[in-house]
Amino acid sequence: FETPQVSTLIFWGRVMSEPKNPTPAADTYKGWVFKWTNYIKGYQRRWFVLSNGLLSYYRTQAEMGHTCRGTINLATATITVDDACNFVISNGGAQTYHLKASCEVERQRWITALELAKAKAARLQAESDDSGDDFPSSSLPVAPGQGGGSQNSEVQAALRTLGSKVEDLSTCNDLISKHGSALQRSLSELDNLRLPGEAGDKFRQVTERATLFRITSNAMINACRDFLALAQAHNKRWQKALLAEREQRVRLEEALEQLAKQHNHLERAFRGATGPGKGEASDEDDDNEFFDAVEEAPEFITVPADPQFHKSLPSQDLVPLKKRRTRIPDKPNYSLNLWSIMKNCIGKDLSKIPMPVNFNEPISMLQRLSEDLEYHELLDKAAKCHSSLEQMCYVAAFCVSAYSTTVYRTGKPFNPLLGETFELDRRRESGYRSLCEQVSHHPPAAAHHVISERGWTLRQEITVASKFRGKYLSIMPLGTIHAVFAKSNNHYTWKKVTTTVHNIIVGKLWIDQSGEIDVVNHTTGDRCHLKFAPYSYFSRDIARKVTGVVMDKDGKAHYVLSGTWDEKMEFSRVMQSSRGGENGTEGKQKTVYQTLKARELWKRNPLPDGAESMYFFTALALTLNEPEEGVAPTDSRRRPDQRLMEDGRWDEANSEKQRLEEKQRSARREREREAASQRASSQSEEGVPHDNYKSRWFDRCEDQITGEQIHIYNGGYWEAKELGSWEGCPDIF
Repeated sequence: FETPQVSTLIFWGRVMSEPKNPTPAADTYKGWVFKWTNYIKGYQRRWFVLSNGLLSYYRTQAEMGHTCRGTINLATATITVDDACNFVISNGGAQTYHLKASCEVERQRWITALELAKAKAARLQAESDDSGDDFPSSSLPVAPGQGGGSQNSEVQAALRTLGSKVEDLSTCNDLISKHGSALQRSLSELDNLRLPGEAGDKFRQVTERATLFRITSNAMINACRDFLALAQAHNKRWQKALLAEREQRVRLEEALEQLAKQHNHLERAFRGATGPGKGEASDEDDDNEFFDAVEEAPEFITVPADPQFHKSLPSQDLVPLKKRRTRIPDKPNYSLNLWSIMKNCIGKDLSKIPMPVNFNEPISMLQRLSEDLEYHELLDKAAKCHSSLEQMCYVAAFCVSAYSTTVYRTGKPFNPLLGETFELDRRRESGYRSLCEQVSHHPPAAAHHVISERGWTLRQEITVASKFRGKYLSIMPLGTIHAVFAKSNNHYTWKKVTTTVHNIIVGKLWIDQSGEIDVVNHTTGDRCHLKFAPYSYFSRDIARKVTGVVMDKDGKAHYVLSGTWDEKMEFSRVMQSSRGGENGTEGKQKTVYQTLKARELWKRNPLPDGAESMYFFTALALTLNEPEEGVAPTDSRRRPDQRLMEDGRWDEANSEKQRLEEKQRSARREREREAASQRASSQSEEGVPHDNYKSRWFDRCEDQITGEQIHIYNGGYWEAKELGSWEGCPDIF
């Protein structure tokens, strides 16, 4: 006596009793099932594979390696039974599979496996929705120096295993209740039939046994329900206790670090105060004692001290953070006939054409390049990633975020003078220092180097080519951007896309970004292909759309990125991918990715109040031209025409701009005369450049990754600033 319901219990008893090995086969069910195709062919035999919450099918087993005919995500699917052998799976949309098993027992096995897979998929999706992390690889914080200790790892693993077993028990509990009720209904229906004597006795015996089974099952269900409630409550308490313990450990370590730092400063202050009273002790001995104390102290992580200590210890290392400005003078409302100037520029490189400041914004191209660091925290997060693929997501988001500052910025930055520099020291606030230098004038090229205390380095050399096409202006950045992470030694490169300024002649100016970017990890071979879709009036897609796929060295997709370059980017983990479908058309087939729910990766910061009257500057851009003491004499903040424009004195700014450009041309002619004299004295032109200019802080060399001739930071700038010695800097202002 084996009904389909009894088969289900036997099947589940076998599944739940077998140990679950951590292999894909443990969550995989496969076999032949008949699938309804159409009214002409009817049901056709197909090979179905249930794995990781996804039900896929193929025409043959041989197709599994290359052609998937269709896939349904069971997390959101419904499963219904038609009759003894037929069942239907639908996701509520365009996908509905009408299936037929070879027999009722086989159908029930599929139904049971599908229900279990659906429960697990729904649970995983719910856990993903409840998670507060960007990536599931680090669900709990790890204290500094802890390194994921073995004891905590064992507790974490035990909690995960218990949670998994509890969920399996919950699923089995629901299925027993469901199938027990179905069995009772079937027996009640049979009870209404009139049967002969012996058959009636047999039936009554079966009914009694079923009743006993129902009573026993109900008792087990109640016991399971109590156990589930207790286990879930304890599981949550254990998770909270473990999290609280780790957070407490982090706080204690931070407090210990600050206490040790304050002890060190107090000891130094005490030694300094008692130094003169040592009599014959020399300054050299005093210095030696001072440094001995520092060397004997434990090695600590550098963290900002608590503000309360600023009052008690007036040390230079603990000065308050500088308050940056939040406004600049409003942009004056000067009228200018744009066409009268631009009509003579069609087809020309605008970098070679003198333009009045009326077209500018009061920052230089070096400062504009430094704005790429607006969302530096994306690189901070990337440096903490253990997975190179997760790290790639953050690097790609950083690449896109650099364009968010340009959406309303129709003004042209000042062309830097040759030898002009710009420093951005945000080590105290954000952990990084940035230096740019204009290393070439024709073509204009700027070298940029950033180093962060949070484990990454960024460098780039960008040459900007621009062409005026009549109705629009194309700006094409040339050069490669490098990001290197110290902990993993992962080395990434990418280039920039083309910027287009529309409605130069008539209408309101607006900016678009278009093109494709390949972000490449040269250490692992991982790659992210980003596509910036150009704006189209006839397109149904959202404006400024960006899409991307993160792949490993073998071309397997792991994440899908989507969003816009002016608002936000999201990522989704790829569970399965396939090309085309059963009824696919001829020609190129699109890849279909089955993904988990999208998560926010990056979001643009809101603009400051009144930004529309301040050139649409961001909070960072407002601080870039703020005067600072101690910067190099070649720093963009010291440029007089740019300062006059910011102050609203545009006529004076135009006159000063012409003076600086003529001074630069005179310096260039002088260098060319010196180069010609050297060529004449050497009797050969080989090895003697026509312009013998050499940049101050960057050396020209060959890039070992790309093979390009670039400028690399040669060091010494921040040391020169500390000493206040700017020997060798050109006089450009």
